[in-house]
Amino acid sequence: MTSPHIPVMVQEVLYWLHPEEGNIYVDCTVGGGGHSKAILEKLKGKVKILGIDRDEEALKIARAELKRHARQIILRKGNFRDLSVILVEEGIEKVDGVLYDLGLSTIQLGNPGRGFSFRYDAPLDMRVDRGQFLTAAHLVKQLSAEELGDIFFRLGQERWAKRVAEFLVRERRVHPIETTSDLVKVIEKAIPARVRTGRKIHYATKIFQALRIQVNRELENIRESLICCFNLVRRKGRVCVISYHSLEDKIVKEEFRKRNGDGINILTKKVIKPSQEEIRKNPRARSAKLRSAEIR
Repeated sequence: MTSPHIPVMVQEVLYWLHPEEGNIYVDCTVGGGGHSKAILEKLKGKVKILGIDRDEEALKIARAELKRHARQIILRKGNFRDLSVILVEEGIEKVDGVLYDLGLSTIQLGNPGRGFSFRYDAPLDMRVDRGQFLTAAHLVKQLSAEELGDIFFRLGQERWAKRVAEFLVRERRVHPIETTSDLVKVIEKAIPARVRTGRKIHYATKIFQALRIQVNRELENIRESLICCFNLVRRKGRVCVISYHSLEDKIVKEEFRKRNGDGINILTKKVIKPSQEEIRKNPRARSAKLRSAEIR
């Protein structure tokens, strides 16, 4: 088994994380193991990595991808929000660097049964950790129009949020909304045709994004993890974060700025973006933004 996921901005990660022999690093979103593999290969295995992921499927792929480096890497199922607890459980006091590659990978998006993509008909799931109870279907079935509208506007930045929420609540009274196709049909009815056809992205994108972020508590997890991670990295160690949309990047930027000059030095004065060549080869990289900071 090999990873179907192409890691984003690998060379930029190696430059800004600046891994060195004999050190220990945390890959908070190990996914298919792409970034960890690049670090291990660059340092010829003379490094230790703790790889964390909430998705058991991703961890299985990472184990296969990193099999030849099994002695150098520890793979843990967990939420990077609990980074300090995980390090204690692994007997690690401090690390030399932390990497976050936020957002979804093709491991999730490319699996038709996970319910992340509107391109496949599947149950409305959207859980990264399939051990958790809450799914997107629960939100769509149980929340009020006001609550749904708030999620769609705040997390999806959808200007038609209120109308989509009202249509959902009205539709679910007569027809259960249980699949991705059910949801897409309601969104199509709610957003006027002139708006749908004029958008550069699919008209369901923002609603799906909002539900996914809410189901997985993505923004809260990022902030909580960043708050604790700076205290877990040794002096001169680095924290690198790759984000994929403005809500993620805003949190990273805020947490970096709060500590700049007082605990950390921001290394990336301007956000780092992928090259046009990388975007051509891997379109998923087009929205990626990398920020890095060094511990004082």
